[in-house]
Amino acid sequence: MEKLKKKFGKKAFSEPVEETPVVVPEKKEVLPNIKIVPLGAGQDVGRSCILITIGTKNIMVDCGMHMGYQDDRRFPDFSYIGGGGRLTDYLDCVIISHFHLDHCGSLPHMSEIVGYDGPIYMTYPTKAICPVLLEDYRKVQCDIKGETNFFTSDDIKNCMKKVIGCALHEIIQVDDQLSIRAFYAGHVLGAAMFEIRVGDHSVLYTGDYNMTPDRHLGAARVLPGVRPTILISESTYATTIRDSKRARERDFLRKVHETVMKGGKVIIPVFALGRAQELCILLESYWERMALNVPIYFSQGLAERANQYYRLFISWTNENIKKTFVERNMFEFKHIRPMEKGCEDQPGPQVLFSTPGMLHGGQSLKVFKKWCSDPLNMIIMPGYCVAGTVGARVINGEKRIEIDGKVHEIKLGVEYMSFSAHADAKGIMQLIRQCEPKHVMFVHGEAEKMEFLKGKVEKEYDIPVHMPANGETCVIEVEPKMDIRVPLEKINKSIALDPNPSKLECPFVAEIVYDQEKETIDVMPSTRLVETEDFMPITLSLSEIIKVIKIDWNQIAADLMIYDPNLQQKNDGIEMFHGEITLLANNEKDTELEVIWDESREGWARVVRSSLLRYASPEQTPPPEPQEPSSPIPVNA
Repeated sequence: MEKLKKKFGKKAFSEPVEETPVVVPEKKEVLPNIKIVPLGAGQDVGRSCILITIGTKNIMVDCGMHMGYQDDRRFPDFSYIGGGGRLTDYLDCVIISHFHLDHCGSLPHMSEIVGYDGPIYMTYPTKAICPVLLEDYRKVQCDIKGETNFFTSDDIKNCMKKVIGCALHEIIQVDDQLSIRAFYAGHVLGAAMFEIRVGDHSVLYTGDYNMTPDRHLGAARVLPGVRPTILISESTYATTIRDSKRARERDFLRKVHETVMKGGKVIIPVFALGRAQELCILLESYWERMALNVPIYFSQGLAERANQYYRLFISWTNENIKKTFVERNMFEFKHIRPMEKGCEDQPGPQVLFSTPGMLHGGQSLKVFKKWCSDPLNMIIMPGYCVAGTVGARVINGEKRIEIDGKVHEIKLGVEYMSFSAHADAKGIMQLIRQCEPKHVMFVHGEAEKMEFLKGKVEKEYDIPVHMPANGETCVIEVEPKMDIRVPLEKINKSIALDPNPSKLECPFVAEIVYDQEKETIDVMPSTRLVETEDFMPITLSLSEIIKVIKIDWNQIAADLMIYDPNLQQKNDGIEMFHGEITLLANNEKDTELEVIWDESREGWARVVRSSLLRYASPEQTPPPEPQEPSSPIPVNA
């Protein structure tokens, strides 16, 4: 069957005026503008929490904690929602993109202390790992630092009872209007992008993602055809285009090797899952290859957790891990062993993977304080550190840092090597190119870097880009959209009609009327508005494939000049009647010719098609004999 394409004007779309009616909405629809307010991560990294409103639906995506603060500023400002009361009456659902604390750390505080009893959605790996990391963080804050104004173990358990797990690509119907769908994001085990849809309009929220596969995870990906109204993307590395990953790995191994050969100690602050496994795999293979016997330690429990979760969720890893997992567990290390009590005080070289990754507390900060004054030692920071953390101050080159009331001299070597599993500028641009959103919003990044990438996106893709600060409301005005189902018999009848009678019947003309004050759209017959309203009728385009022996554009153009002396011959085709009839090659071998024509040129299309049959291959079915249009049509119309 011939392909049918509908070109929509501002205020018109197809509707037969007789026989079988098209299916149109019976009631007027209110256009759901999209409102987005960052409660955290607006022109900032950390405390990710975005409030999205589509029509009457309110969704919170992520509920993170800011690692740079130790007071209430570490939590998002939930008082913005409903004036500080319980959130259940205002939120339709909460979505968590992955288990990092800057994306889920405030979840128990939000649900149990502020008050929220609705559904919380996250992937199954995130659902398994999230409570473990929350409990670890609670122990550090309460049991070690002695905080009292913090969520409890029971709060974490009660919060997780509200969590609903979701699989990749599964469409979850939150209610009769709101649906969500998860896509693979790379970054860490279980990380997902989420498509949030209400009616015809959708938001794609990326969380943290990585467009480049690594040693244990794949690259972020969405299904073909996902075209969000707005893409909300992280922008941690908005101005960075990373160098070769292999070169970075060689540099990392060289720095570690040189330090331990001089008798120094190397501390590598990491988070429990993700980058730790990536670098452990790298060092394990290097130690084996170089036959080194310098001890490598990791924080107690790190390997056990990694093995448990990676075995349980092996389908979330990359193909290499899946293939080798049956024969050999990539996370059972020969040269890397659990940290022994007091091992950091032992003389001689060693390498230590220690949590957490930003030196904002825990074992890594404790060891750093002991090692930082020795110039033989080295700290390698493999990822981004939030402003205000000790890690960020070390990366910035501070030589005297006050920690827990004591000033420490920083004499050890400092290396910042980005093994961060975030998309860089190239990756962000790649996702925008794939999704083709109508709007882009940047969050989870620094304002200056966002501004740079904003200009790049607007210039290259001509897409409006937004970068609201925390508490700033961004309103996205959506375009009217309505789908009409046209019966097949109407289409076939229109194709069969001659040009003049088809114009008389006008089987596909109707009007979309948009009332700006009431924000409604309606459908009306053209006859009621044609004399009073400015409107643009829709045009139907049809096409057909003609198999030919070989396309000769010069010869075809010469033959068709008789019908349109002003036709335009191009490298890949011919345009006639100002583009109302177009000829294109349909395959690389130039053995299929596609003829595309507007329905207003139906008569001329038959004439052109008949003229082209002299080039047809033997298997091409012959058409009816050529006919001139039943009434004169100006050649240059």
